[in-house]
Amino acid sequence: MSQNSEMLQMHWLMDMVQSVDVGIVVLDRECKIHVWNDFMESHSGLLANTVKNQTLFAVNNDIDKEWFIQKTKPVFDLKVRTFITWEQRPYLFKFPNYRPITGTEDFMYQNVVISALTSATGAVDYISVMIYDTTDKAIAKKQLEALQVHMTENALPVR
Repeated sequence: MSQNSEMLQMHWLMDMVQSVDVGIVVLDRECKIHVWNDFMESHSGLLANTVKNQTLFAVNNDIDKEWFIQKTKPVFDLKVRTFITWEQRPYLFKFPNYRPITGTEDFMYQNVVISALTSATGAVDYISVMIYDTTDKAIAKKQLEALQVHMTENALPVR
């Protein structure tokens, strides 16, 4: 592959990372931010050039540092993915609901996948944190559970 082809491929890969409808944050071992895509800019109101090289905890003081470090340790050390579901923790980043008319929640529910980014030498110096908006699923599940409780409470007695 020519150097020009590699540059073109790198360009469209970066364009894809920026435009995908998933939050992507790349962190180093000190949890300093290296990538903050358009999804993150759009929902947080913070520009990538503002957050770059800051720690995740400086940008989002709602994240418990010790808890997050524990979540990332197996990713860095063992190259395994870790997951955070909205049922465990409703969100990693408390983004406002961006559907103010149709949305019934104040914030975005999220599933998070933390993955190792392995270098050419096999080392893991960076991880990716991918944030998926699961608000619709969370609302549907909460409504179903509320309906089940209502049905149980109002069930006719068995004769």
